[in-house]
Amino acid sequence: MKKSTKLKQEIENLKQEMYELGDMRPGSMTRQKRNWGKEYWQISYTHRGRGRTGYVSDENYEKVKVEIENYRKFKELSKILIDKSIEYAKLIDKENDS
Repeated sequence: MKKSTKLKQEIENLKQEMYELGDMRPGSMTRQKRNWGKEYWQISYTHRGRGRTGYVSDENYEKVKVEIENYRKFKELSKILIDKSIEYAKLIDKENDS
């Protein structure tokens, strides 16, 4: 199998994996405590250059945790996809020059 064909398949697999991730959101969650002792989850993130915070209920904690993980996975897959796409483009250029 040609290297370019194998690389193209890897790119398509990455795209499919990204497609299947599901809902996502940036950020991180921490447990906070009010002065009077009540605890709550706080999500913090930056979007379009602005820092934001919000509250997450205990009922929504697991859902939001999965969305944050999906976002992290998406960002990592995006980096890999770009690297492989650049490699693929260079390889195709080289094959076309031969």
